[in-house]
Amino acid sequence: MMRGSLLGRRTATRLRQVAISAVKSAKIKLLLCCCVLFTFFATRTTPFLGWADHADSLNSFSGSRLYYRRGYALLINTWKRNDLLKQSISHYTSCRGLDSIRIVWSEPNPPSDNLVKFLTQVVQSNSRDGRQIELKFDIHEEDSLNNRFKELKDLKTDAVLSIDDDIIFPCSTVEFAFSVWRTAPNAMVGWVPRMHWIEKLNGNAGRYIYGGWWSVWWTGTYSMVLSKAAFFHKKYLSLYTNEMPASIREYVAKNRNCEDIAMSFLVANATGASPIWVKGPVLVVLLRLVPVSLPRSL
Repeated sequence: MMRGSLLGRRTATRLRQVAISAVKSAKIKLLLCCCVLFTFFATRTTPFLGWADHADSLNSFSGSRLYYRRGYALLINTWKRNDLLKQSISHYTSCRGLDSIRIVWSEPNPPSDNLVKFLTQVVQSNSRDGRQIELKFDIHEEDSLNNRFKELKDLKTDAVLSIDDDIIFPCSTVEFAFSVWRTAPNAMVGWVPRMHWIEKLNGNAGRYIYGGWWSVWWTGTYSMVLSKAAFFHKKYLSLYTNEMPASIREYVAKNRNCEDIAMSFLVANATGASPIWVKGPVLVVLLRLVPVSLPRSL
């Protein structure tokens, strides 16, 4: 009788183990299926205004998701605000991760000798401990906001910090954002979030609405970060220049606006990934120094 009871307990224990194993196996299979489905949908991007899926274009670049060169290039857009440019360059040359400075110059006259001399001295004074910061003006004949994203084939770093001349972030904030970008070098990492949604009222089902900071604050969500203060991979300069639909660049040139939205959508379309918003204090917003000059983009 005891032997039969012991056999029964062993059988029951074995059945429980088989049942637990089956449940675990089912959970694992379900998890694997979810991962497969997530990967499938995450890598599917819907063409936007004529864009195709640029996965092949991204793979053609030498910089992979796990590879990037040290440091970053500062890509700064300016327009007839030399005092702002001087203050910005003087500040950012003190940031340790800075490798080079590229100034987008679209003014009708070339930079003055005094400006070039001043900025060169600033760069040289901060190029110490074996660090040599490169300074270069990229002079464009046409005055267009598309110039800020013209392809730069001679960049030595993969990371680009795109910034307007009227915004200064503390170096600690910049280095933190750069460290975040290094974990996701295909993404756009920036400080200025915005959002958009589809208008569903009054029969305008296909109309997109753009929301500023207050929309982000009110809803607690965002769908893009603006390139007036953002890190991205240099390969997107090539995509913007060579593969983005010409109609979008024409709209930017005609309206002198929306180049930052175009770049954000380009990155999202090419990667299928969300942008990354990092928070940080703004050390100085320099618009007040030039009350007669309006910003060229909002």
